[in-house]
Amino acid sequence: MDDDVSLRAKIASSLRSEFEVLEGKDYEAAFVLLEESELDVLLLGLPISSGGVRECAELLDRLDGSEIDTLVIVLSSDDKKSTALKIIDGGSYDYFTKPVDTDVLRHLIGRAVEKLHIQRENRILRDEISRKNTLGDFIGATDVMRHLFDSIKRIARATTNVIIRGESGVGKELVARAIHEQSPRRSRAFVSVNCAALPEALMESELFGYEKGAFTGAAGMKEGRIEVAHQGTLFLDEIATLTPALQSKLLRVLEDRSLTRLGGKKSIRVDFRLISATNENLEEMTKEGRFREDLYYRIHVVPIFVPALRERVEDIPPLADYFISVYCAANGVPIKRLADEALLAFKRYSWPGNVRELENAVQRVVVMTETETISLSDLPAEIVQATGRDSKSRYHLPAGGIDLDKELEATERRWVQEAMQQGKQTKSEAARLLGVDRNRLNYLCRKYGL
Repeated sequence: MDDDVSLRAKIASSLRSEFEVLEGKDYEAAFVLLEESELDVLLLGLPISSGGVRECAELLDRLDGSEIDTLVIVLSSDDKKSTALKIIDGGSYDYFTKPVDTDVLRHLIGRAVEKLHIQRENRILRDEISRKNTLGDFIGATDVMRHLFDSIKRIARATTNVIIRGESGVGKELVARAIHEQSPRRSRAFVSVNCAALPEALMESELFGYEKGAFTGAAGMKEGRIEVAHQGTLFLDEIATLTPALQSKLLRVLEDRSLTRLGGKKSIRVDFRLISATNENLEEMTKEGRFREDLYYRIHVVPIFVPALRERVEDIPPLADYFISVYCAANGVPIKRLADEALLAFKRYSWPGNVRELENAVQRVVVMTETETISLSDLPAEIVQATGRDSKSRYHLPAGGIDLDKELEATERRWVQEAMQQGKQTKSEAARLLGVDRNRLNYLCRKYGL
């Protein structure tokens, strides 16, 4: 677009050998063309009139407020640095001073087109991931994952305590973060604490903080993680590993909504939402006296169960593709793809380590595979040996062994969940399908948070 007809014709003629060129005589005509066509680049002549810079800035502002992603290169006779900076700050991709060297301009347009196409490809990729990954960092299109996403959205709006149940590696912290990000507290801190990571003495100071001189080495005051989570969300992973003494102190904080730092006397008010997580059987621990019953009921207000990866096999391909793209980019290697037989092996493998194990396996093959195609022979031996879900290799023991009780519980939970779904959430029908009485089913539903 340029009001100099002869210049416009000259530029258009020189570009038509490589590009499809449309012409507009004024700014309004240019905007109409942009709305009607997905154009890559707009060559925008800057009017010589006194209001030319203002008109150009207004058009750039209109484009910025629209869904049009066309890159703008401004052509101008004004060689003042201040004008160029103002136009570029307004959103122009580049500022080209007349007289126009068409060879240089053609090169500049080529770079702009290349950049725009990369931006559009990235946007398509983000949209595709967003379609599959409908919440936070989760990827999944199976019914069980859609149910999980719906549960997270409903739970996020509430203020009650939440406990996340599931095997190790399923992504319990991702669930906690998704709940926080969907909640009214999302602008405040999300504080994550792994309760199994530190011994009791260190965990106490980590959670509750301390005053100067509270113990040897306490050179100054430190806020605890609970205090840092004020008005935000506190996530306690592996909460079942807390000692009885720490369970008692945590219960007191939940009841009083206040805490006292180690070595301190002042009571500090705290307002936080507690999200806990565990892969342990808290019900059994409570019966055995290893976990406080009153704390159990405090944290177990709303349970949410994260399914194991083997329960959502159809999510394995998009997860694998996602991890491949991540680790190819991280290691600076061309994008790779899984051969059909390798993908089939991925789907047949039971993934005892869940999504975390899948991520580690993908990272390994991305680094170790030299070709762009990841074949069956490139996979770890334990995955290759998984020849079929219905064959005896389904029961192939990994080198590190298994936890039989956890495996049996996972199987029991899957059958209860399937029966509830087929019975349309009617417990009497689900009990009939499973061949158990109603009391037994009620117990199983409570046990697995269904």
